[in-house]
Amino acid sequence: MLRTFLTLQTTQEGTELLTDEESVEKTLSIIELISSGGAAGQIIIAILFILLIVASYIYFERLFAIKAASKMDSNFMNQIKDHVSNGKIDAAQVLCAQVNSPVSRLIGKGITRIGKPLADINTTIENAGRLEVYNLEKNVSVLATISGAAPMIGFLGTVIGMILSIFEIANSGGQIDIKLLADGLYTAMTTTVAGLIVGIVGYIAYNHLVVRTDKVVYQMEANSLEFLDHLNEPT
Repeated sequence: MLRTFLTLQTTQEGTELLTDEESVEKTLSIIELISSGGAAGQIIIAILFILLIVASYIYFERLFAIKAASKMDSNFMNQIKDHVSNGKIDAAQVLCAQVNSPVSRLIGKGITRIGKPLADINTTIENAGRLEVYNLEKNVSVLATISGAAPMIGFLGTVIGMILSIFEIANSGGQIDIKLLADGLYTAMTTTVAGLIVGIVGYIAYNHLVVRTDKVVYQMEANSLEFLDHLNEPT
C-alpha cells in the first residue's frame, strides 16, 4: 500500500514537472517571436521599426521647437506699443530682433511698414505669418503619413503570412501540420501588432503637435491684432 502511494506521488510530481517544462517552452520573448516570423516578417518589422524611430525623432524635434516658439515675455507687447507711441521705431525693431520668436518676427515685419496704409501692414503680417506657420508645421505631415502607412504595412505582412500558410497547406499532401503553418501565422500576427503600435504612436504624436501648433498660431494672431489695433488708435 505504501509502495503504491509513493508511486502515485512520484507520478504526480513527474506530471507537474512536465507541465512546468511545457509552460516554459511555450513562453516566447519578443525577439524570438519576431524571428519566428520568417524573412518576410523580419523585413516588415524592420521597416516598421525604422518608421517608429523617424516618428519619434520628428515628434521630439518639433515639440521642442514649438515649445521654444511659444515662449514670450508678457511685457513684450507693452514695450513695443510704448516705443511705437514715442516714435522709437528703431528701438522697437531692435527689441523684436532680440526676442527672436514667431510673434516678434511678425511684429517686426509690421514695424518696417509703419507709415504705409494699415491694409498694407496687415498684408505684410499675414504673409509673414504663413511662413512662420509653415516653419512650425515642418515635417509634421510625415507623422500623419506614418500613422496611416504603418498599419497598412502591418496588414501587408498579414497577407504575406496568410499566403505562406495557404501555400504550406496546399503542399502538405492532405496532412496539415501546425508546425508547417507556424512561420506564416507568426508573420501575420507580429506584423499586424507592430503596424498598429507604430500607427497609434504616430497618430497620437501628430495630433499632439497639431494642438501645440494651434496654440502658437493663436498667440501670433492675437498679438498681431493687438499691434494693428494700436496702430489704428487715434493719436
